Amino acid sequence: MVQKCSAVIIGVGPEQGLGASLAKFFSGKGLHVFIAGRSEDKLHNIAEKIRQAGGSAGIVLADATAERDVAHLFKMAQLDGYSVDIAAYNVDSNIPSPLLEMDADTFSKLWQQNCLGAFFFGKEAVNAMKSQHRGTLFFTGATASLRAKPPFTAFASAKAGLRALAQGMAREFSPQGIHVVHTIIDGVIEGERAKNQFPDYVKAKGKDGLLQLDAIVETYWAIHKQHPSAWTHELDLRPFKEPF
Repeated sequence: MVQKCSAVIIGVGPEQGLGASLAKFFSGKGLHVFIAGRSEDKLHNIAEKIRQAGGSAGIVLADATAERDVAHLFKMAQLDGYSVDIAAYNVDSNIPSPLLEMDADTFSKLWQQNCLGAFFFGKEAVNAMKSQHRGTLFFTGATASLRAKPPFTAFASAKAGLRALAQGMAREFSPQGIHVVHTIIDGVIEGERAKNQFPDYVKAKGKDGLLQLDAIVETYWAIHKQHPSAWTHELDLRPFKEPF
């Protein structure tokens, strides 16, 4: 029996966000999508938009930092008879906190959300993909993956850990046919979060000054379709106006 193809995405929130955009794009390419996050209302909204466009989607309420939730997410995909062809860890939690004002709970929470959850997710994704000897595992990183800048030192520490996790997994599982990718989002995404949290910054950047959601998801898809003789493990995406 031919298995049906699917994509599993955790960190799906607002419709104008990367997680939701990935889900809609992958669905448009013929994959069933399993979308996961902590807001049931947002998940239902995205799933309904996908179905209205002719795609198929299932929702799983999950906290990325809860190992049981992440295991359940992948179990649902496999129980429904789907192969996991793409898995995307898109959790991106950030709290500005000067180091001397930061408490241990804040530091630990950021590490759990940005790094520990990625370990849970990556482990389950590999277990789902290894028997089929194929699949693409995406970890969404940030500028902070490469350099720390206050007051985001805790966030950078967690994102650097995520990058190291992705590197180790790529070296371990590439020979088994699993494509592990770390994408560095070096800039601000033009989505709901940015427009709500810092509208003046968004306005000041002007046309094409922020990363466009459609452009990002097209890049993810292009990487997924790469021939295994020329895989990309890490790349950075930034607007042409962004200094670096």
